[in-house]
Amino acid sequence: MLRTAGLALAGALLLGIAAAGWAYWHLSGNIRSVDIDGALGDDRPARPLTAPSASASEPAPPPTGALNLLVLGSDSRGGEENQELGGGDSEGARSDTAMVVHLDAGRTSATVVSIPRDTLVTRPSCPLPSGGTTREAEGAMFNTAYALGGPVCAVKTVESLTGVRMDHYIEIDFSGFAELVDALGGVTVTTDVDIDDDKSHLHLDAGTHHLDGTQALGLARTRYGLAGGSDLARIELQQKLVKALLAQISDAGLLTDPARLYRVADAVTGSLTTDTGLDSLGELTNLGRSIGGLSADAVRTVTMPVVPAPWDTNRVVAREPDARKLWESLR
Repeated sequence: MLRTAGLALAGALLLGIAAAGWAYWHLSGNIRSVDIDGALGDDRPARPLTAPSASASEPAPPPTGALNLLVLGSDSRGGEENQELGGGDSEGARSDTAMVVHLDAGRTSATVVSIPRDTLVTRPSCPLPSGGTTREAEGAMFNTAYALGGPVCAVKTVESLTGVRMDHYIEIDFSGFAELVDALGGVTVTTDVDIDDDKSHLHLDAGTHHLDGTQALGLARTRYGLAGGSDLARIELQQKLVKALLAQISDAGLLTDPARLYRVADAVTGSLTTDTGLDSLGELTNLGRSIGGLSADAVRTVTMPVVPAPWDTNRVVAREPDARKLWESLR
């Protein structure tokens, strides 16, 4: 979802949030961060070469190089609130939505690649926040990386799977996502099928609907209300929601409505966890400035090519060589 969370967040912050000092302090204080680079060290895919930066005497222009971000949707904050919204219980944390967002050089187009949570992968050994490391595990479900080792293990598993260096990490909590949609005045999405899902608290007829935050979150989560309970069908809905959310941010008139702008920024930052390279309003705003020319129509959404796992038809594995070619195109 907020693979676009990253994009949605940056778009909202771009619209001028650094106003009064107290507001800046409050919004920056909302953001949590994790030192991904420090935890993983050099045992990662190489960074691509970048052009030299401007001299110290010149104002730094917005960055324009290609960039890869891992964006997760999680139930890691406000367990009780997330449970009321149809999420997991208050014990532990989980992430059921994972998207790699690739910003092309020039940052006027982007590719968002969804990774199905049911993908079986080789989960690498990961450092734990409490010390020590996890064991490498073959045939592990992709989303167990986050549940076991948090953001650091999620990033390492994605890099192991794709061979692509994640330049940044953005995680948005699902309850905060609902608040973001409400702050934007809702979001309009068209569904091709009826949805009847008690688990995600969502009941919709096929057609076009203007959803509030709780309904939008239900749409992002729904799975068992779809034919076959397919995670791939859920991803298609999430991708529609992403595009609709980007369009809503563009049309919300935030520049002329400072009160709504602040509510949007507060909702986003209050539910956000990033790597330490994006853990301030200044850094997020700089990212936002760099994608000022990115429209919803310039965002391509795809799903990592997969096939049913030969030994477990309820799970999937990467379909080769298609998956490898896709990841190579993002390096």
